[in-house]
Amino acid sequence: MKILSEVCSLCDGTGWKSVSLGSERRVTRCDCRLQARARALLTAARIPKRYEHCELSNFESDGPHQQLASSRLAAGKFVEEYPIDSTGLLLIGSIGVGKTHLAVGIIKELILGKGIACLFYDYRELLKQIQNSYNDSVKATELEVLRPVFETEVLVLDELGAVKPTEWVWDTVSLILNARYNDNRTTIITSNFDDRPAGAVAGPRGAAREETLGDRIGERMRSRLHEMCRIIKMDGEDFRQKFRSASFR
Repeated sequence: MKILSEVCSLCDGTGWKSVSLGSERRVTRCDCRLQARARALLTAARIPKRYEHCELSNFESDGPHQQLASSRLAAGKFVEEYPIDSTGLLLIGSIGVGKTHLAVGIIKELILGKGIACLFYDYRELLKQIQNSYNDSVKATELEVLRPVFETEVLVLDELGAVKPTEWVWDTVSLILNARYNDNRTTIITSNFDDRPAGAVAGPRGAAREETLGDRIGERMRSRLHEMCRIIKMDGEDFRQKFRSASFR
């Protein structure tokens, strides 16, 4: 038995609804089509299941997390002003402070509220997919992997600098960031590394030096990020560590 899908009562399934503008009658896209597009864009954004719950509305920025209030306000302002102001964001902070939550919250608002095509990629996963494309047994080519990264209107690149730097890594980062910069596309980046030049942080005598963003991606690309993005410094305690500690009480 064939089950008929529910037909929208506003447009009778046409995708268009009539609206009144004074004495005139016009048609516009029906909400059902806009919602369907939003759902499709949300699926295409590749948001990991771990972060599907993340929204700006449930980002904790009061009480003990009050120092993150300015970051939450900056994220909301970014959404409100996009695409008039399409400057990207560089979210810098220690592990577990909420950078990825904020980035995902931003693109979900852009997708559901403004119909903007967005894409989420973990930096390590992206590099691994590119490397896998060099394997003859893998059907996807490097260009097929990179095309959506180049072309999506808003890209989230999570955990930039998390892969040990090599010439190939630096060349790949340069290719991605320069392509998006030249096409005036918006990029939102998160990183655990302090936004300082290479070699800027000295470690204790005899101990390993703390690495910086400049160390991990190179000074040329760090300079490019400063052209592409506004920097949001996020200071706070590790949400994940706090949750783990609370679960054992």
